[in-house]
Amino acid sequence: MTDNTNLTGPPGDIAGPTGSPPSPEPRTQTTGNGEGALAALLAVRAEVGKAVVGQDAAVTGAIVALLTRGHILLEGVPGVAKTLLVRALAAALDVTTRRVQFTPDLMPGDVTGSLVLDPRTSDFTFREGPVFTNLLLADEINRTPPKTQAALLEAMEERQVSVEGVPRALPRPFLVAATQNPVEYEGTYPLPEAQLDRFLLKVTLPLPAREDEVEVLRRHADGFDPRDLAAAGLTAVAGPADLAAGAAAVQRVDVSPEIAGYIVDIARATRSSPSLALGVSPRGATALLATSRAWAWLHGRAFVTPDDVKAMSHATLAHRLMLRPEAELEGVSVAAVLESALGSVAVPR
Repeated sequence: MTDNTNLTGPPGDIAGPTGSPPSPEPRTQTTGNGEGALAALLAVRAEVGKAVVGQDAAVTGAIVALLTRGHILLEGVPGVAKTLLVRALAAALDVTTRRVQFTPDLMPGDVTGSLVLDPRTSDFTFREGPVFTNLLLADEINRTPPKTQAALLEAMEERQVSVEGVPRALPRPFLVAATQNPVEYEGTYPLPEAQLDRFLLKVTLPLPAREDEVEVLRRHADGFDPRDLAAAGLTAVAGPADLAAGAAAVQRVDVSPEIAGYIVDIARATRSSPSLALGVSPRGATALLATSRAWAWLHGRAFVTPDDVKAMSHATLAHRLMLRPEAELEGVSVAAVLESALGSVAVPR
C-alpha cells in the first residue's frame, strides 16, 4: 500500500493533484463560537514554525487531527524534520507528552505497560507504559515488527489498553503522532492495513524547497539547536481546554445531506475501481467527513463545501487504498486512482 499524499504541492496537494490549493493560512473565524480556540491553534502553528521550516502542511494536518481526535502518520526520508515537527508541536501544547523509539526488539508491554511483581507486597501491580499520555510520539513506527505495532490498535481506536484482560482508559485528549521512513528503506516493516486505517491522516513530508533549505542552514548558523527547543523560544500556547473548544466548534459545522452523499459516492467509487484491491471503508468515509468539517472551520465556514471534501480527500483516504499487483506493475499510483475516483463523482451544487 503506497501513496504520495502531501498537504501542499503536487502530486498530493491537499486540494488534489489537479485542483487549485486553498489559501495556505486559515482565515479569521467568523461563525459560531470558538474564536479563542482558533486563535490558540493558529498560535501553535506559529510556535512550531520557530523550529520547523517549510512543512506548514504537516503542521496543519496535525491540527486537524487534534480537532477531530484522530491520529496522524508522518512519512518522509530521514532528515526532513518529522520527529522535530512532533517535538515542536508537543512544546507548543500544554499537554503531557511521551516518546517511544520503535526498534526491532521493542515488545508490546514496552508501549502499553505491564504487570510487575511488587516485592514488598508479593502482589502484581500495573505499571503504565508510555501510551498513557496526551500526545504520544511513535518515532519510526515501521522499524518494529507487526506484533508491537498492533499494541497500539486498541489504544488508537478505543482510547484504552487491555492488559491481562483488564481495560484501562487513556488520558484525554489522546493523539498518536507517528513517523516512518518509506518502506523501501532498509530495516522497515510495512504497517498492516488495519493499523494504517487507524490513522486519520497520512502526510508525506517532502524535501524542502531551496529557499526553505537555505533558511534551515541560516538558523543553524545563528545557533539554532534542534535538541533544545526551549532555547529557540517555543512555549506552550494552547491547552486541553482550547482543543476541547475547537473540537466542539468543529462538531457544530453543518454537513448537508448532499455533502454526506458526495462523501459516500467518493468512497464507493474507490471500491469499484479496477486498479484497487481495497477501497475506502465506511470508517474512511466518516474520517473524510470529520477532516472536511475541521478544514471548513479553520477557513471560517459553518458548513462543509465540496471543495472542503476535495481538499482533505488525499491526506485522509489515500493511505487506506491498496493497489492490485498488476496495477502496481503498470506504474499506477494511488494518488492517480483517487483523483480518477474524485473526477467520476458528480459534485453537488
